[in-house]
Amino acid sequence: MRIPELLAPCGSPEAIAAAIEGGADAVYFGGTVFNARMNAKNFSRADVITAVNRCHAAGVKAYVTLNTQIYDRELKAALEHAAFLYGAGVDALIVTDLGLVSLLRQYLPLLELHASTQMTAHNRAAAEKLYDLGFSRVVGARELSYPNIQALCTSHAEIELFVHGAICVSCSGQCLMSAMLGGRSGNRGECAQPCRMSYNGSYPLSIKDMCLAAHVPSLMEAGVASFKIEGRMKSPAYVYGVSRIYRRLLDEKRAATESEWNELQRLFSRGGFTDGYFTGQIGPTMLGVRSEKDISDSRAAASFRTEKETAPISAQAEREVPPLPEKIPFPVKRKANRPILTATFHTASQIPDSHDFVHTYLPLSSYEGGTDGVLIPPVIFDSEWDAVRRRLEQAVKRGAKHLMISNLSHLSLAAEFGMAPHGSHRLNTFNTLTASFWCRETNPMLESLILSCELILPQIRDVVLPETVRKGAVVYGRIPLMLLEKPVGKPQLRDTRGAIFPVMREEGRDIPVNSVPLYMADQLDRLDAAGVEERHFLFTSETRAEVMRAVYAYRNKLPPKEKEKIRRIK
Repeated sequence: MRIPELLAPCGSPEAIAAAIEGGADAVYFGGTVFNARMNAKNFSRADVITAVNRCHAAGVKAYVTLNTQIYDRELKAALEHAAFLYGAGVDALIVTDLGLVSLLRQYLPLLELHASTQMTAHNRAAAEKLYDLGFSRVVGARELSYPNIQALCTSHAEIELFVHGAICVSCSGQCLMSAMLGGRSGNRGECAQPCRMSYNGSYPLSIKDMCLAAHVPSLMEAGVASFKIEGRMKSPAYVYGVSRIYRRLLDEKRAATESEWNELQRLFSRGGFTDGYFTGQIGPTMLGVRSEKDISDSRAAASFRTEKETAPISAQAEREVPPLPEKIPFPVKRKANRPILTATFHTASQIPDSHDFVHTYLPLSSYEGGTDGVLIPPVIFDSEWDAVRRRLEQAVKRGAKHLMISNLSHLSLAAEFGMAPHGSHRLNTFNTLTASFWCRETNPMLESLILSCELILPQIRDVVLPETVRKGAVVYGRIPLMLLEKPVGKPQLRDTRGAIFPVMREEGRDIPVNSVPLYMADQLDRLDAAGVEERHFLFTSETRAEVMRAVYAYRNKLPPKEKEKIRRIK
């Protein structure tokens, strides 16, 4: 078996030496901008050049994260930052934003790209699409079971997989909880980790760190190209200790011993480790919090102090940077079309006999006709793919003509079943070039695209779509906060302030939704000014009577009731 790459995290320049001495084949780190770990120490421009040169002198590759979603007004700065990184000699960029990807392919075609786990690439179809877009490597979703990892590894792209460290309870790229509750976007590198907080008097969202040290031979047999360690917020001692153990396991093609397992646990633990996603044993044993004993054990674990003499590294760039455009070539803004209303419902029983919606959608799992649209699961593992296709075929026979897509892997389904495609808010569209990507890649072209729920109205205004594609935004509803592979097991979550978050069960996964609905019924003029042509309602826990009241409020431009404390787009 080919020995996979060992990829170590570096949240600070001090961690570079720890990763190299620990035996890493490659490191990944972030600059001071457009980085999903903005709270790490990170690397200045001079630090980046020094780190790249130090890595290359040691025969180690250097990957840099440029893995946040980007607003229209930031695209030029993001491209310039990528050009600097190319000139510094980085071996690859780990990227999330598809609009930025289009710029990188045009202006920096020789720069190797790796698809971030934030892209929610959880099946072979998504990996193949990313490979076709120019990504040499895809970072797989952390929720994958072993059979689904095997399927993912049959794609043409190299597969990089997290094997150790903290994991999000939500499917990567599908968490809005920090953004909606505190204004700190996980998709923008500012996550406040609300999943680690107490709900219902316990910690139902706090998952133990992943450890796949017991499964190293199986992962090698599956064809995983890179073993990735999480930990850019952790110490150099952690980086060195964990890298050193996985180095041995890879070289000797074996699982960890009990002693090695205990050593990993001492370095950092939240009450032990979990391999629940990998084994498919998903349940309460996956949960854990960091105890005083865990903290004490980490402090007592071996510290890192380099034993090697390092020669001075000259801070010089390695490559000549090609010319960049003076400004990003955005499409010309156009006049907005007359707005229409659309809605997604959790169940058919919520739908009023009379309403103002041009298109209505139901989840595929509960679709039995009665609406013209269907919403397919945002996550479809390879083990689920054939069953989803069969259900979609039945939905078309029952009258579904419009398809709401939520993932790269969905792009071919509309054409296959002769349906009109529409882009969901789950596509994380933050800018015009990402919108252009989704419009360009669908066949037939999208009829509408709902922009990210994180955008405020001025940012929505900036996004320009082709004239035939309606620009959409959610104007009412409890925003889905997470997409959970591990069930909560409760109908609601109550935080320490008393706020209640209903938990919806949809397509076999739990979806906590916000405690209050987004409300825009009294903001129609501002929606017009932002060019919002499709006003989308998300009905989750509402009764039919509550649905009718929401429609009535919008129809009559009613302000929200003071007692409702409704969060509104600024």
